[in-house]
Amino acid sequence: MSTSARVKVLFVCMGNICRSPTAHGVFRQMVIKAGLLHLIEIDSAGTHAYHVGEPPDRRARETAAERGIDIADLRARRARVEDFHHYDYVLAMDEDNYACLADICPSGLEHKLSLFMEFAPDLEIREVPDPYYGGQRGFDRVFDMVESASRGLLEDLSSRYL
Repeated sequence: MSTSARVKVLFVCMGNICRSPTAHGVFRQMVIKAGLLHLIEIDSAGTHAYHVGEPPDRRARETAAERGIDIADLRARRARVEDFHHYDYVLAMDEDNYACLADICPSGLEHKLSLFMEFAPDLEIREVPDPYYGGQRGFDRVFDMVESASRGLLEDLSSRYL
């Protein structure tokens, strides 16, 4: 598979400082460990512009670091219509962000949009909860959920494309 044929994945939450950068970092680490970074492009974004240009939330960075993952290099950006043309997968963290993304999704590209937790059906959870207003336990829970869905996503991509 050539570099131009990379599978492209975009993780999306509301502000792009908690859930989606966590998913970005966790999935990136799994892809690196699998030796597939040259085949998979990974990014994250938010449906709202509250934190554009900011690094992930301190608690998200600390939770990731405790598990050996560095997300300090990531910066928040807002999701845009062009993302649907560029990315093969646009993965929303919850129903609200899914609806926001569906509103900007160009006709004919709806198949690219889904909920991230669809890749962890064994958990029987449809949404990654927003840990922003909660305590540390919320960030730990989000990380565990994201790890499970990331494993499922990598398995799915590997069976379909790699």
